Amino acid sequence: MVFSGGTPIAGAVSRLADIGSRLADLPGTGVLTVLASLAVGVVLANFLVRLIGRPVARRVSRQSVAQTIVRGVRVGTIAASVLVGLGAVGFRFADLLLGTAVFSAVIGIVLAPLVGNFINGVFILADQPFEIGDMIELEDGTTGFVEDITIRYTKIFTLDNTFLVVPNGTMRERDVTNFSAEDERTRRSIDVLVTYESDIPEARRLIERAARDSEAVVDGGPDIRIGVARYMAGPDCRLHEFADDGVLLRLRYWVKKPYKLAKVQSDVNTEIRERLADADVEMAYPHRHLVFDDTSGVARVDAATETSGADGAHGAADPTPGDGAGATETTESGPSDADNPAGSIDGSDGRR
Repeated sequence: MVFSGGTPIAGAVSRLADIGSRLADLPGTGVLTVLASLAVGVVLANFLVRLIGRPVARRVSRQSVAQTIVRGVRVGTIAASVLVGLGAVGFRFADLLLGTAVFSAVIGIVLAPLVGNFINGVFILADQPFEIGDMIELEDGTTGFVEDITIRYTKIFTLDNTFLVVPNGTMRERDVTNFSAEDERTRRSIDVLVTYESDIPEARRLIERAARDSEAVVDGGPDIRIGVARYMAGPDCRLHEFADDGVLLRLRYWVKKPYKLAKVQSDVNTEIRERLADADVEMAYPHRHLVFDDTSGVARVDAATETSGADGAHGAADPTPGDGAGATETTESGPSDADNPAGSIDGSDGRR
């Protein structure tokens, strides 16, 4: 059976194929095809991200891993669309592999740091040393919050309101202190040096009370467990050391949240200072006493210089160079000691 409309349909298909072949022969058609494929891939990647974003976030507890999965789906979809476009324009991937083999040494040297960051990023995501939102401190003292963890770098939002982007290869080599790991309570210590004459029990009581009055400090409660040990939750001041200049008291206390450690320590220091000022407790500081006795030496004074200076003030000294006797005779011809009391040294016979 032959349909009457079969011939026109076949002719339309042949015309479309002919138009397609002509368009393929136009300059720049291959580039446009690849760009069109890339655009389709971007649209499809955004659709897939919206489709799987929430289910992945619900199933994966770690936010960094969930974001890595979503980014992988986006990049994979776009890369696949580009490969399809390249295949549609007749690009031969065997030539690409051959060229990559030729320049493999150069590419290896250039991409070695990038590959290392990728591998270290996988280790960071697997080892879970920190998570997005944790407060961390680097070995150089930089403190901030983990803003993002990617497969290549870790972004830290510092307390100075700046972003710090650290490659994962460098991040794994640094010592990182995580203040938000499991339990956010953080223990701090303050050393207070008081004199030996102070009331030590009263000083310890006042120092502990100063810490308890701070709202950010854990006042008490069950002991805090760290590993197999347990530590007192409330502030605890103990006699730490008999120092050279006084008795060293060490206060240890727990802060509820680690986000304002410097401010909390400043408030506790202020309270300690105010409370000890009104008590029978004196804060010690280094003293230095200089003692001179018979073994300390003798201070020597040049009497001739002193005499010459006194005579020069009156203008009676002979400016002509000569021996000491001539200078003495010239001086003695001046005013008497009674008229000029300052001209006498020993006050007995007026000799210079």
